[in-house]
Amino acid sequence: MILNHIIVLIPISLLVFSFITFLLGTVRRSLAYPTALVGSAISVACSVVGLILVLQGGPIHYYLGGWPPPIGIEYVLDYLSAFMAVLTTFIGFISIVYSRKSFAQELPHKVVPLYTITLLLLSGLCGIIVTGDLFNLYVFLEIASLTAYALLAVGEKRAPVAAFRYVIMGTVGACFYLLGVGFIYFSTGTLNMADAAKLLPAIYDSRAIIAAAVFIVIGIGLKMALFPMHSWLPDAYTYAPSAVISLIAPLMTKVFAYVLIRMLISVFLPEYLSDVIPATLVIGWLAAAGIVIMSIMAIAQDDFRRMLAYSSLAQICYVALGIGLANPLGLIGGMLHILNHAFMKGCLFQVAGAIRYRTGLTSISKFNGLGKKMRWTMGSFGIAALSMIGIPPACGFFSKWYLMLGSIDAGNWVFVGVIALSSLLNAVYFFKIIEKVFFAQPDDDIVENAAEPPKEMLVPIVIMAVAIIALGLVNVYIVTNILEPVVNHVFN
Repeated sequence: MILNHIIVLIPISLLVFSFITFLLGTVRRSLAYPTALVGSAISVACSVVGLILVLQGGPIHYYLGGWPPPIGIEYVLDYLSAFMAVLTTFIGFISIVYSRKSFAQELPHKVVPLYTITLLLLSGLCGIIVTGDLFNLYVFLEIASLTAYALLAVGEKRAPVAAFRYVIMGTVGACFYLLGVGFIYFSTGTLNMADAAKLLPAIYDSRAIIAAAVFIVIGIGLKMALFPMHSWLPDAYTYAPSAVISLIAPLMTKVFAYVLIRMLISVFLPEYLSDVIPATLVIGWLAAAGIVIMSIMAIAQDDFRRMLAYSSLAQICYVALGIGLANPLGLIGGMLHILNHAFMKGCLFQVAGAIRYRTGLTSISKFNGLGKKMRWTMGSFGIAALSMIGIPPACGFFSKWYLMLGSIDAGNWVFVGVIALSSLLNAVYFFKIIEKVFFAQPDDDIVENAAEPPKEMLVPIVIMAVAIIALGLVNVYIVTNILEPVVNHVFN
């Protein structure tokens, strides 16, 4: 019987445990961490079961309150949403495991609200993923955004200003999305994605629908930090608490990229966003420019976290490039890169947090010899860095490969060149760090006295590094059984 409700349990378990965490944490602060961990683990289990059910029997539909669409709110677990739900809940669980020591050092008196808001954030992200209703997506979008603002604002002294900039940009993006949804509702009389997709083709030439598509693309572009709408991200990622950014950086922009993909394949269809209005063309070229410019900006940074922030901007542009290509291979590459980058960047930000925990260092120029003192931590960094560059068998190679194939299939050799150039640029800033940490002699007493982080931090880092290799080895299974059915449904 519980299997009939598996979809709604994914976000609801997180929502319920956010309140339980707050209540128990108020009684005894030490109970907040295990309670949050249990709630996150339940959501992971529900997501995994949901993915298995989808792989075995196809998409699952759930009607809230028993009201069928278009009147009621529908939750849908298909190949893409089940894939994203497992990714989001698993990264959330690993991040919570990692966070205990980090929060205790950086924010010891804010542990209870931090775990409460973390679960609310994950609940909002999971709701965005599983909902089949355009307005319900907006509700979850606001839950995720408001909680992210709160988490980012409790970092260093400059964190509140960075978070406020994110609030402004995020609010503008949410307003654009809501305007687009309003135009769709006024034109079709429905908010259900599947129902709207059936009604929209007859009115594709309507100015209201053209405006809706433009508003939604711009709004989600702001939320996912698509170049040049990215100005809020570098400071937000640089000054946030270590454990917070190891959760937000792998997930937040990726879930909004998923929303853009969902609009492309489930609401408007690729032909409309490429032929009627040139949305995918604009997205593709903005992404290509962003990949190069943000990679160059990453090279110029000495702060490790800021370098990773600019690297994240370049990597989200890979996903946008796949969306911009709007062909099967390009979309597979974009969706696969959401998965791969979540693990790669999650691992890298966890390493940054571990270095800060043990040494207090964030400046790359002071990392000399760190690999000799933190072998497992920096070894994991090396795996993630090589994957970011695109060296097989690490997973980063395969998503870039599909993006290249998609670019070749589209006859766009400029995009092929951009992907190749970006790998070289990635090599420049990552090999600079690899040389310092593994081959330079320690020249600082802080580095001389460095050690591995506590096991609660080290184990998640190693798990993420192992997963980077494992995902590369099983990429054929993921593409064949999960991602190909998504694009085949759209393009066949």
